[in-house]
Amino acid sequence: MKIASLLNTAVPYQPGPLVIVSDDLKTYRMAAQPRLQDALDLDDLRPTGDDIPFNPDDCGPLLPRAYQFLDGSAYVNHVELVRQARGAEMPESFWTDPLMYQGGSDAFMAHNAPIRGETDWGIDLEAEVAVIIGHVPIGASHAEAAAAIRFVTLLNDVSLRNLISDELAKGFGFVQSKPACACAPVAVSPDALPGWRDGKLHGIMKVDLNGKPFGRADTGVDMTFDFPTLIAHAAKTRSLTAGTIIGSGTISNKLDGGPGLPIDKGGVGYSCIAEQRTVETILDGAPKTPLLQPGDRVEIWMEDEMGQSIFGNISQTVEAL
Repeated sequence: MKIASLLNTAVPYQPGPLVIVSDDLKTYRMAAQPRLQDALDLDDLRPTGDDIPFNPDDCGPLLPRAYQFLDGSAYVNHVELVRQARGAEMPESFWTDPLMYQGGSDAFMAHNAPIRGETDWGIDLEAEVAVIIGHVPIGASHAEAAAAIRFVTLLNDVSLRNLISDELAKGFGFVQSKPACACAPVAVSPDALPGWRDGKLHGIMKVDLNGKPFGRADTGVDMTFDFPTLIAHAAKTRSLTAGTIIGSGTISNKLDGGPGLPIDKGGVGYSCIAEQRTVETILDGAPKTPLLQPGDRVEIWMEDEMGQSIFGNISQTVEAL
């Protein structure tokens, strides 16, 4: 099953009508429940009515006001590279105990919303996989966590790199350095994803920057912690409400026998600019790739075996604040 939330043109940041989308993303039917949160709460995802032509541009965020957004760092290669670049040793526990932070969930952006900010904040993209879950009880097992996954989608978890260090130095975590995320227009149930197995999505995360290939990492490779593990980690001391969104963290592969290579040098590229800058620092002593500037355009998507976009495209342009 594929779903989307139509844009609410009357009230910004309020959820629009829930629709059930055809596999080829060409038509949709209205859902029996008016909003995705209602459907998750009642476990009711029935379509109703006639087919209507589907246009992703008519979509808003799937859950513009999600109850909770928890973002992991499942691709530990990304963490290892960043720490290596600044000469910091990585604790062994990072390979066995997931990193996770609680992000803002009250204003998810639509797939085509602009990324707005000051350039001296160090604006960056982060291409991620995310899952939307049903209710998860406190202390859930891996199997219970896996059974709670209702839908899979893609995120651009925007980061403000130049604000992160000072904020983390306070010892309390991300707030200003993590603005609103953008989500793909469509989410897909795991049973309708051929690439879903072992609690992971296997496929190529395609990232273009200003029309040029920037990242082609495989989301099923080098994922240290699968989604059920991330969910169970979050539920260790509290239950998770239906509608909670769990992010994978930046997709990162270590396929090149070293710190990774850009696409134009035969590698799979990167899913955030910070990782490319990190590799440049490791290899050359300093970064050379700039972070996002006004006018830059980011595209994030994933295709099936026929070359059809699975989730629709995240397509955002950077605008000065």
